[in-house]
Amino acid sequence: MVKRKKYKVKTWVRRVLPFCLLAFLPLHVMAQMDASIKLNEVMTRNETSLIDEYGERNAWVEIANISHSTYNIRGMYLTTDRSVLDKKMSVPERVKRMSKIPNGEERTNLSGQQLVVFQLNSQPTQGSLHLDVSVDAEKPMWIALYNANATQLIDSVTVPVMQADQSYARIANNGDAKDWEVKSADRVTPGIQNITTVSESKIERFKREDPHGFAMALMAMGIVFFCLALLWLFFTVFGLVMKHQETAKKVAHQQPIKPITKTVEKTAELGHKTGVILQEGLKTKGIDKEVYMAVIGLALRQYEDDIHDVESGVITIKQHQTGWGEEYQQMTHFHDPVIPTAHTAPKIPVGTERK
Repeated sequence: MVKRKKYKVKTWVRRVLPFCLLAFLPLHVMAQMDASIKLNEVMTRNETSLIDEYGERNAWVEIANISHSTYNIRGMYLTTDRSVLDKKMSVPERVKRMSKIPNGEERTNLSGQQLVVFQLNSQPTQGSLHLDVSVDAEKPMWIALYNANATQLIDSVTVPVMQADQSYARIANNGDAKDWEVKSADRVTPGIQNITTVSESKIERFKREDPHGFAMALMAMGIVFFCLALLWLFFTVFGLVMKHQETAKKVAHQQPIKPITKTVEKTAELGHKTGVILQEGLKTKGIDKEVYMAVIGLALRQYEDDIHDVESGVITIKQHQTGWGEEYQQMTHFHDPVIPTAHTAPKIPVGTERK
């Protein structure tokens, strides 16, 4: 009997469990889908921005489907009344303080990454995207999106007081206050993703950011002065280097340097030789002193001769008497013969005596 009861319990569990899973599965799927719906951008003071089909400018809110699946947001609720946060409040009372997104509107069926904009401070009778959600642009505004059961909060944000035509836009999905930023009037994007990639050249961007050319003029002047400063620094350093090189060359080529250098070198050499000789003399106990003295004298003589290598460059020519003048006169017949006085010689016949 026990085995039969256990078998009946197991059979019952197997039959009931699939139906339980089927019952809870849609709730889990719906929760995941609700997390994909986000408040994306809000404008509380619209003066020159979005215009509705009646030519009016109302406050507006943008809702986005951040997933890649299609989801219909019909039947959801929007509200700016914080009293709905009271968990003890009944559902009918909540519904009275909310504005329902109507059925039968194709634009509420959001495909992946799609957006839809709702007009606030309006009347549903003006269109399916017009809601009677109350907006006060003079105060910070809390706005929330609830599921169709009017009890499950899907998304909410507190919008600060902004200037005309500014919007409060979502730029990330991290779940903190840094996900939102205030966008200027020229960056408001109703119906378009808040983070967009714009193809703009550097020149076009520079023109847009500097329409009067002041930054361009300052940058050009800065570049010119910077180049001039570099040139001045280069030529200053180059001039100092060349000046020092020229001074070094003049000092190296001065005449007094050479004899002084030679004197120092010869003095060192003579001292070395003298030291060697004295050491050898001590070893030989004074033997061959004449040889040592002769070597020292030779070294001194060599030193004196080497000093004369530095000449003044002045050539002195002195007259020197030779006997070539008298010989020249006797060796030509164009002059009268002269009897040499330096030695005895026979008389040379002249005139008729040569016969």
